[in-house]
Amino acid sequence: MKTDVVVLGAGIVGISSAIHLARRGKAVVLLDRRGAGEETSYGNAGLIQREGVFPYGFPHDFGALFRYALNNTIDASYHFRALPGLVPFLARYWWHSGFTQHQRIAHLYAPLIEHSIAEHADLIAASGAGDLIRKEGWMKVFRTEKERDAAYRDAEKLSAGFGVGHQKLSASELKTIEPFIQVELAGGLRWNDPWSIRDPHSLNKAYLAYFESLGGRLVSGDAATLEHILEGAGWRVATPEGPLEAREVVVALGPWADTVTRKLGYHFPLAVKRGYHMHYGARDGAQLNNWVLDAEMGYFLAPMLRGIRLTTGAEFALRDAPKTPVQLARAERVAREFFPLAERRDEEPWMGARPCTPDMMPIIGKASRHEGLWFAFGHAHHGMTLGPVTGRALAEAMTGEKTVIDIAAYRPERFLA
Repeated sequence: MKTDVVVLGAGIVGISSAIHLARRGKAVVLLDRRGAGEETSYGNAGLIQREGVFPYGFPHDFGALFRYALNNTIDASYHFRALPGLVPFLARYWWHSGFTQHQRIAHLYAPLIEHSIAEHADLIAASGAGDLIRKEGWMKVFRTEKERDAAYRDAEKLSAGFGVGHQKLSASELKTIEPFIQVELAGGLRWNDPWSIRDPHSLNKAYLAYFESLGGRLVSGDAATLEHILEGAGWRVATPEGPLEAREVVVALGPWADTVTRKLGYHFPLAVKRGYHMHYGARDGAQLNNWVLDAEMGYFLAPMLRGIRLTTGAEFALRDAPKTPVQLARAERVAREFFPLAERRDEEPWMGARPCTPDMMPIIGKASRHEGLWFAFGHAHHGMTLGPVTGRALAEAMTGEKTVIDIAAYRPERFLA
């Protein structure tokens, strides 16, 4: 089999890249060992985070560092056995999270975030997936005035600097909006601009169906078999249907990108933040109306089609280590006091791995040492948010067009000696 481009990885970034290449007349095959959006793109909080201009940094205040060191929180956890291998990454991540560096990164990151809604809107309309989307933003709620007021100050700065809309909510307003919350709250903050997704997996499948309507194909295969065809100009990867050859290849493998890049001599400082979710029913006719972050506790509740999805923070561990859903257990205990959750609806907790770089920005662009090799991974917490804009910018770069945003800040060479 031969094609123009093979895209490795059928998560949101890979599907979006495949769509935009197919729109430009390329014959595209999407390759994954599983189906569409069944790994990291499956289990997120279901947000298109227009407000997410500042990527998630590593805390610098001593109190937070001490709290995380105890390894008993909901929003962060770590495996002791993984720490020796993670220390170099965490040191660089901590440095990039300093105030000056983080401010600079936000201004480089902002163009991606600013286009997130518009690029998703394009694909949502094209794929007929509007019924999966809500356009009412999401909320942070606060248990103390101190945390509320600090969040208000940060929101005002974000709105002034990047044009992100927000609304301050009093305790009584929260009672009206979410009458079934069971704890006393000091107030809330609604981010107005983000959209929410009622079922991220279904959105991925809708985008895949649209890709297939453009003539694209999804095939099963192992990306780790990718090889450069030395006697010609192109690439070959194994599939159950036989070898698949292409002139160009896009690596959109998220946390598994290194299974391909390291073989080819590209050593990126890629780590993972693992996360968990579980779906629940609601007791006694209770209803959750909004996507809600219990800010001081560090877990998220989202009213999705399968039930109320509870998601955890970050677990620093080896990518392929067995599940350890201790954060989910901690979060569930607190969440049941916060909202009348009922039965678990999943047989076991879901776990995914977010691919992270130490400067918190994705790797997007052309490989420096191989013709026809392109990278699109490392989106950390914002893969679902940034998939479509990444796919468009990458496809434009691959076809010689002016890119919708300048992608120089995300170039792979920034990590390569």
